[in-house]
This record gives sequence, structure tokens and C-alpha cells, in this order.
Amino acid sequence: MVQEKQIIECVPNFSEGRNKDVIKQITDEVEQVKGVKLLDIDPGEATNRTVVTFVGEPQVVMEAAFRCVRKAAQLIDMRQHHGAHPRMGATDVCPLIPVSGITLEECAHLARQLAERIANELNIPCYCYEASAFTPERKNLAVCREGEYEGLAKRMSTIGEKPDYGAREWDEQMARTGCTAVGARDFLIATNFNLNTTSTRRANAIAFDVREKGRPKREGGSPVGKPMKNENGEIIMIPGTLKDTKAIGWFIDEYGIAQVSMNITNINTTPLHIAFDEVCRCAQNRGIRVTGTEIVGLIPKRTLTEAGAYFLKKQNRSTGIPEEDIIKIAIKSMGLDDLKPFNPREKVIEYLLEDAEKKQKLIDLTVKEFADETSRESPAPGGGTISAYMGALGAALGTMVANLSSHKAGWDARWEEFSYWANKGQAIQSELMVLVDEDTEAFNRIMSAFGLPKESAEEKTARSMAIQEATLFATEVPLHTMQASYKVFELCRAMAEEGNPNSVSDAGVGVLAARAAVLGAGLNVKINASGLKDKQKAEQLVSEANILINKANEAEKEIMKIVETKL
Repeated sequence: MVQEKQIIECVPNFSEGRNKDVIKQITDEVEQVKGVKLLDIDPGEATNRTVVTFVGEPQVVMEAAFRCVRKAAQLIDMRQHHGAHPRMGATDVCPLIPVSGITLEECAHLARQLAERIANELNIPCYCYEASAFTPERKNLAVCREGEYEGLAKRMSTIGEKPDYGAREWDEQMARTGCTAVGARDFLIATNFNLNTTSTRRANAIAFDVREKGRPKREGGSPVGKPMKNENGEIIMIPGTLKDTKAIGWFIDEYGIAQVSMNITNINTTPLHIAFDEVCRCAQNRGIRVTGTEIVGLIPKRTLTEAGAYFLKKQNRSTGIPEEDIIKIAIKSMGLDDLKPFNPREKVIEYLLEDAEKKQKLIDLTVKEFADETSRESPAPGGGTISAYMGALGAALGTMVANLSSHKAGWDARWEEFSYWANKGQAIQSELMVLVDEDTEAFNRIMSAFGLPKESAEEKTARSMAIQEATLFATEVPLHTMQASYKVFELCRAMAEEGNPNSVSDAGVGVLAARAAVLGAGLNVKINASGLKDKQKAEQLVSEANILINKANEAEKEIMKIVETKL
């Protein structure tokens, strides 16, 4: 199974919002780290603070964060800093946020590593807050930043107030850099729900219905009654229906409508689609319609894929369809294009990263271009790549039968059964599509290794090792293709036995494609294994390939018998 790429976001806040040259020098540090995408730079004149946003895989984001903290410490003197926003250091806060393929707990562990490195290598004391906090109290950033920069000297010598990393007596360097809070928090989505009203008061009423804080409890239950207080003199609140949300109502001159403006601070607790449905329900109770949704800033891809799947399930439709189709369902269901066109390539973090790193892939070619590229005199793409693609086509055919079966008239009660198989097929297809390009990459690695210098004894040794490593990789990739392609048989067997009988021939073609994929990839395992000096490893890989070949031949015979009986 292809693992989802780990992507995290980092949003450091620097105590400089007026000097553009200083801000540029800091953000240049981010852009110099390969694999990191700088998404946003938001300076504030009054706050004298700049919020920077960048994303990428964990290790490169950690490196970029360290470098810009280092640069900020060199350029910003906290003794001269004044601004409207609370702050305690040149880099005031530096949160890590999970986007995809990684948990909040893993981000918290990374945040502690980053804080320790900043303290050890830059001599900047660090507090850990939110998910990375060592104590419950320090989950609250305000507790870590209590007294701000001006209170740090006293805190450095006060038990219980010292930072988590780099604690020491107040000195001249600390006076210049201050301290930094490094943390991990969930992804925050800022969104506005469009209403078919111009009334801010009614929009506010809906916001109070749903936001976690709710609204004040009033005497007599009247909306104009005096707010009630508890024995401590605090106003009693009636909680709203959505956890981890903050919301207000406002009127937008640009659009001429009122909106419910919401921050979702934990999309695991309250996903966007759940918030949308609940705002719709509460609006309807007040005679108002939600006409659409406006997303402010960027979002993780899962926000849309989970939403699309949610609305498909409400329709009793299969969710095992291409990602692009699921996202279209999400856009239309929540009216994301209500006010202006919504382009996922411009709003989804993972897509922005893909486009930034874009290089020509075989799977991006047209069918004709792919065939033409294969036919050329270059040895790659070759049989291994074609085997992976045949396996993907086999999975696609099995998935097609599952989706047709899910939507077959009279079979409505079975939609979940076939949706399960369609999702399984989509996963197999995705795995094999990655292997289409990986097989060609494996061949290119071998050619690169052979191109290494071989003048000295050291160069010859290094070249030989590189060739062997590349050859092993080139043997393991087609074996992976065989393993993934073999999964197609289970899918196509189920569809031949239980699927729409009008599509049984498609299931049969899927089986034939899967067998060709397994046997074709097996040939590549064998020819590449012959170049391995480690004969024991070579024999092991070839043995695994032969087992899969035998199993594929048997599975093809059995399933084709089922197909033939139904034709």
C-alpha cells in the first residue's frame, strides 16, 4: 500500500512587521530549503509582527523553521521592539500543524525536537505550548507568554516559570532575542457561510446557535433579558452545538449579504461538512438559507475528500470514485463556488506542493503520448512500467463494475457493499499508478550508477555499491508491482460473482490485465535479479516472484470459469 506523504505546516510569528528588508531576509531562509513551499507572508504595521506560512515534509519544514528563527535572532533586537500584539521574542511563536499523513502527537514530538535544537544551537530559551506542552498549564500560550518580553528576566530565575529548554540566567543575548514558544496545534479553517439575508442580527443569532461558546443565558428566556450570572459573578452561557468552533455574524458590503464567519479550530472534532450542515439546519430554523461557503486561506485535501464522501453517503452512492470527482461533489454540495470560482489547485495545500514540485510524469501523459513514449528507442519506459499500468487498468475495470453495481436499479440496498469494493479498487489503482513512474525511475537509477566515475579504487568501490543498490531497487519495484497487481484478483472475483451481470465481461478483462501485470513484472524481477551479486537475496526475490506467478495463473483460471458461466 502506498503511504500518504507526510506534510506539515509551520506558521512562525516574527516580531517585525515594518522593515520589509528584514522580513525578506527571514523569508529568504525558508525559500532556500528545497522541498518547502512558502505560502504566505502577512506583515502588520500596528502589531509590528509578521506571520509567515510554509509547508512541506516534516524534516525540511523543521530545517526551514530553524533557519528563519536563526535569521530573526540575528536581525531583530527585542530591546527596540514595540507593537500592539503580545510578544516575548524575535520569533515569538513557532507552531507545527499536521496537514496530511501525520498526527498531532507526531507534530508535538517534532516541536519538542525543534525547541531543543533552537535552545542548544542558537542559545534561545524555548517554551513548549499546546500539544507539545509538558504541563497542562502550558498548553495555553498566554501562560507561556505571561508578562511578555518585559517579564522574562524575572521568570528566568523563578521556579516553575523557567522555559522548557535553554533555561539560564538573564543575559545580554537573551535580552536581544527574548524567548520563543514552539508548539503543535490542529489545523484551523477559517470559513464564511453565505446567507440569503442582509441581517447581521440574524446572522449573529445563527452563529450563537452553533459556536461552542454559545450565547448568554438571559432572565425569563427573553433575547433582550438581562444576562444571568453564577455565584462567582460570571455570565452563564448556553453552549452551541459545534465543538471547537468560534463564530460571529456580519454583513459584507462587497457581496451585499450577511455571513456566519467561523473559525474551526479542530477539524477532527468538527469537519467543515458537519459545520456546514449544522449552520444550514440552524439557519432554516430561522427562515434563512445558506447559499454557499467561502473558504478563507488554504485547506488540507482531506477537508474536501471527506466532505465529498459524506455527501455521497447521504445519497446512498458509492464513494469509490476518482478523487477529482469526490472533490467536485464537495464543491457543489457546500456551494464553494457561490461567490466566485473555486479552484482546488489554488486552495488545497497538497496540490500547491505538487504543482511546485511538478516534473513530467508518465501518468500525466495522454494515452497516445504514453504509447508513443514507450515505442521510442529509449529503454524506459519498458516492460515493468507497462506491467504496472496493466495492473492499474485491471483495478480500474474491477472498480468500474463495483460502481455500476452500486448504482444499479433495484440494488439500492447493496450500495455500501459495492462502495466498499470500489474504494478497495481505487486504492489498488492508486498504488499501481505510482509504480508506473517508479519502475522507470528504478531504471534511471541504474543508468546513473553506471555513469559514476571509476578512475580511482575508491571511485570504483563507490560505483559498484551504487550499481548494486540501484539494481536491488530495480528488482524490488516490479516485485511490488506483482504484489499490488495480485490484489486485483480478489476485487474482480467478487465482481464476477456478485456484481452487475451485464458487466461480467469487464471483470474478466480486469482479470486478464492483472495476470499480464503479474507475469510481466515477474520477468523484470528475474532479469534484474540476475545482476545482483548477493545471490541469496536474488534467489529469495525470484522465489517470491515465482510464487506470485503460480498464484496468478490459478486465480485467472478460476475467475475466468466464473465469467464464462455468466456470459
